[in-house]
Amino acid sequence: MSERTATVASSSGLHARPASLFAEAAAETGVEVTIAMAGTPAEDAMDASSILSLMTLGAEHGSEVVLRAEGDGAEAALDTLVKMLETDLDAV
Repeated sequence: MSERTATVASSSGLHARPASLFAEAAAETGVEVTIAMAGTPAEDAMDASSILSLMTLGAEHGSEVVLRAEGDGAEAALDTLVKMLETDLDAV
């Protein structure tokens, strides 16, 4: 299983528009990606392609989150998603 830590750069955190854009990108990767707040056990991670999961995660600007994925394309998917999280999606 591949894993990356990222810092949420969007000024509103993972809410509304940033959550929508990120969930869509996670779904388009073709691999199952989970997300959790840093320090949360892996078994409590949520589906990164679910807008509802992202909004209930509580990730605010500056929060550290952990992304995990497994299978073909997992490394590339995580690289792409980390770049998104570390971009202010409110400004896009």
